[in-house]
Amino acid sequence: MTFALEVNNLCKKFGGVSVTNNVNLQIRSGERRLIIGPNGAGKTTLFNQITGELTPSSGSIKVYGKDVTYLPAQTRPHLGVSRTFQIINLFNQETAAHNVVLALLGVSRQRFNPFKKLKITDEVYEQALSILKSVDLANSANRKVGEMSYGEQRRIEIGLAMSQNPKLLLLDEPLAGLSHDERLWVKDLIASIPKTTTIVMIEHDMDVALAFAEKITLLHYGTLIVEGDRDTVVNHPQTKEIYLGH
Repeated sequence: MTFALEVNNLCKKFGGVSVTNNVNLQIRSGERRLIIGPNGAGKTTLFNQITGELTPSSGSIKVYGKDVTYLPAQTRPHLGVSRTFQIINLFNQETAAHNVVLALLGVSRQRFNPFKKLKITDEVYEQALSILKSVDLANSANRKVGEMSYGEQRRIEIGLAMSQNPKLLLLDEPLAGLSHDERLWVKDLIASIPKTTTIVMIEHDMDVALAFAEKITLLHYGTLIVEGDRDTVVNHPQTKEIYLGH
């Protein structure tokens, strides 16, 4: 079987400290996988290696059967990998529409043609408006991102990630810092993403996360502690001790 994401014996060390320690994952196409663990468990470091922001110390990463372990980060969106960040990463002085346009151009073949002037076409702008509409922000297209609420910025970020038509989407705490109503809206938005996109999510809101997950992986100090379906992981003694606090 070819997995959407396959991680084999993945290690990342900073000096003598192992932040991911021989992590193994096999995630099926279309799966909804939840990664949990206390702060410092190595969850975001794992994401950063999958997307190329960090190079592993050892081990391998495959996306739909292709080894991407040492490929540069900028090539991975072209292989269908997209992500959001724990800390929102947008251009605050640009409009919502311009942020989406820049994301679209980032995966456009125009970007790699040195003989063609890169320009924003009507087609690209209309596509950006369509993406903003999908996250219920069409009326905010011309607002500067820095003037928008945190929840609106989070929705833009998810829209940016989806604008790349990902086969593998990594969501790093997409509900962090949101109000109750914003959490419900983003939860519904994530639930609406079609099964053609495999989703791996880091999240601390357990009520939302458990409803989302088909399979759960618990990390602690960079090591995979337990993995399985919701009941298996939630009821495991080490989950209760390490993560749930009882």
